[in-house]
Amino acid sequence: MKNSNIYAGYRYPAQIISHTVWLYHRFTLSFRDIEELLAARGIVVSYETIRQWCKKYGSIYCSQIKKSRGQLGDTWYLDEVFIKINGVLHYLWRAVD
Repeated sequence: MKNSNIYAGYRYPAQIISHTVWLYHRFTLSFRDIEELLAARGIVVSYETIRQWCKKYGSIYCSQIKKSRGQLGDTWYLDEVFIKINGVLHYLWRAVD
């Protein structure tokens, strides 16, 4: 029977692995920056391990997000706001996909 746990065989919990990959792809951090962030929280992981996790799980996370996101362009929202500049009321709007 095939094991469905994609984190099987790693000594770190799935939450640490997924959070590390999220940090790398969400923010413009280097592997060494993430290594330092985790070390400050008492988690010792080398930057090479983080690189391997991002290489392996980055595409898996991307495909899961694309599946759950839905079709783009289905709904448009209108973002409206009134702001006062130098005592004059201005109307601003933008279309958001």
